[in-house]
Amino acid sequence: MQKKTSILIFSVFILQIFTYSKALDVTQYGAVGDGVTDDSQAFLKAWEDVCSGAGDGQLIIPAGMAFMLQPLKFEGSCKSTPIVVQILGNLVASSRGKWKGDKDQWILFSDIEGLVVEGNGEINGQGSSWWEHKGSSRPTALKFKSCNNLRLSGLTHVDSAMAHIHINGCNDVTISNLRINAPESSPNTDGIDVAVSSNVIIQDCVIATGDDCIAINSGTANIRISGIDCGPGHGISIGSLGKDGEIASVEDVCVQNCNFRGTMNGARIKTWPGGSGYARRITFNGITLDNVENPIIIDQHYNNGDSDKSTDDKSSAVEVSKVVYSNFVGTSRSEYGVNFRCSTRVPCTEIFLKDVKIETASSGMGQVAQGQCLNVRGGVSTLAVPGLECLALSTDMLSWGTMPEQACMLPQQSVQPNTRPLQDPLWVYGSRGERLGVYRVVLTSLISFGFSYVLG
Repeated sequence: MQKKTSILIFSVFILQIFTYSKALDVTQYGAVGDGVTDDSQAFLKAWEDVCSGAGDGQLIIPAGMAFMLQPLKFEGSCKSTPIVVQILGNLVASSRGKWKGDKDQWILFSDIEGLVVEGNGEINGQGSSWWEHKGSSRPTALKFKSCNNLRLSGLTHVDSAMAHIHINGCNDVTISNLRINAPESSPNTDGIDVAVSSNVIIQDCVIATGDDCIAINSGTANIRISGIDCGPGHGISIGSLGKDGEIASVEDVCVQNCNFRGTMNGARIKTWPGGSGYARRITFNGITLDNVENPIIIDQHYNNGDSDKSTDDKSSAVEVSKVVYSNFVGTSRSEYGVNFRCSTRVPCTEIFLKDVKIETASSGMGQVAQGQCLNVRGGVSTLAVPGLECLALSTDMLSWGTMPEQACMLPQQSVQPNTRPLQDPLWVYGSRGERLGVYRVVLTSLISFGFSYVLG
């Protein structure tokens, strides 16, 4: 009996050693989590500690609780790398009437290397109190600035006052498995905006908003977007670019295997007259369309929704070139399935259509949508319906040898942050929702075996 008791005591001792969690929980710093009390200061105190190296670089926002937060800035640089923020509960913004402080963004992460933000919680921007004030400043819900090796996954984002997620000045970013929801009528509620960033992967997200599902803005390169279910919304856009004479640059963008459902646009490139720079080497491949107003559109006369009123009297424009549209199928809500409205002064060049079949949704009889093509110079159309007179027709697949080489492949990432959540294959959850290594399950089984042995 004494031998059995010794085995049990030893097992408990080992379990205590291995199951001790260093992760910091915001409730340890006074966060109440009732959805009403302002928990901002508790979050900032917890962040200060985890950024200073405490908590093994892990901060937990526990499940089953709602934390009301005023505008917050989580800033680096941090001693810990990576920093893992597990959002398992809900974050709730203050309403417009009770808002305190910065109206540029609600939650900002800046200058943090190897940041991981993940979980199955919800970020609620409480945007309805802001939307009727469309002309006033409204905050982006979640912004990342100068955060390299960033990972964002698993969360639900709802009802931002303006854009839901903004990525700025970040390199080596992976965004995956998000759900983003706002009413179709909500103004400027983009899902994900990316600017001045490179090597960005956005994949496997469901986005329904009142504006662009994803917008790729100036200063971006090596962007890979795949597995996006978009709608309602304004589609996936390159731009807008060139506003107020901006010198824009976007290159090496691949959008593939995406669905557009009831959106205003599908694959869109939009530039303002009077800008300069370029948008080039852009591929849209494997796109499904369901009742989309403008399935394929290049608009170099963009004027914040009033393109028809825009004139081509500017001396410059953002140059759009080397754009590929391949493997499109579905329906257009308007008569135009393809609409290229390019600049007289700086025409679009090297535009390619391949395996495109777009029908009008209203006909119900498989009627082919029309195409419009203004000021396009150079390019090839192969097995494309509608066809375009401005593109050379070809049934010879060898003619695609003149097409710019644009492989829709994931870019090689920099060295991945050494984060346990990305490495361990199996996880279980503790009583407060924190994620625990699978070895703890094994040790728990050892204790169970010890008790069985003693009682046996």
